[in-house]
Amino acid sequence: MKEALISVIVAVYNIEEYLPRCVDTVLGQTYKNLEIILVDDGSADGSGHICDAYAERDGRVKVIHKKNGGLSDARNAGLEAAAGDYIGFVDGDDWIEPDMYRAMYEACEREGAEVAACRYKQITKTAVIDASAGNSVSLSKREALEIYVCGDERYLIYNSVWSKLFSADLIRGMRFPVGKNSEDIMFTTKAFCKMERLAYLDTAYYNYVLDREGSIMNEKAGERRLQDEIPFWREQIDYIRKAGMEDLSDKAAYHFYRRLLFYYIDFMKEKTTRKYAAEIAKQLREDNKNGTIGRIYRTDGVASGDRARMKLMLACPQLYYYTVKLYDKYIIPLRTGSKS
Repeated sequence: MKEALISVIVAVYNIEEYLPRCVDTVLGQTYKNLEIILVDDGSADGSGHICDAYAERDGRVKVIHKKNGGLSDARNAGLEAAAGDYIGFVDGDDWIEPDMYRAMYEACEREGAEVAACRYKQITKTAVIDASAGNSVSLSKREALEIYVCGDERYLIYNSVWSKLFSADLIRGMRFPVGKNSEDIMFTTKAFCKMERLAYLDTAYYNYVLDREGSIMNEKAGERRLQDEIPFWREQIDYIRKAGMEDLSDKAAYHFYRRLLFYYIDFMKEKTTRKYAAEIAKQLREDNKNGTIGRIYRTDGVASGDRARMKLMLACPQLYYYTVKLYDKYIIPLRTGSKS
């Protein structure tokens, strides 16, 4: 039986230094029935010419040149053009391992899954972080969503679309929100709510570059979190509730508030980002006033320590910040020393 066609969408914008490495690893896949769509999102460097050169060398490569519209817009252009039975995404400054798409495709076929997800290596300037265990597991929609929403140290099911392979039928008609960062949050949430099964591969087939100078993730973290991430997390909570999984929506809300407390501490560390900490404190007060936080923190599964942290934060945000600083400086080293 003929193998399915996999469309791999690569968004390209001013990455001439990294693009050949990326495309070479896609072309070098052991799974050969690929359609590789390079979307040149109005690059001002030589990236567009590099894309055209690859198309001349390999008939599987298709190039779209378009006016700059951002990552979401580029991916959407790729989705419009994709003819594959499965859809994958690779960011043009990252690269993938040779067996990535064969492993994920075979896992989907074996498990009857509409989505496969794999681990990824985190590549920094000084280290490569890889916590792969090498095993694989089949997860129901509910199991996968719970891991995605709540986290689980045994798995790394992140919102990134580049660590996944989607059935084209599953995501048909879905698009990324243009003009936003953290766009993967809702795309993945919607796909997970529609699927019935996910195949998880605990092998790092994807190499994610964490700290490339000038990358979106390093620019204006405060604006990104306040304008994009936080609204998307709120949308996720609402979407899961409307999908009929109210208990999971409550869990998503609980982990969202834990994330906000972390963001608050993170932003308080620098004077230049304390305005973002103030905005988070304001949002928490508003959610407390309308009763949302009280309801979530009365549900089963909320740790007593988290209840105490939220209570202190709502009573006095600055006291909460200095309490956490003291805890990190004195209590954690004591505990660590007592275990050694």
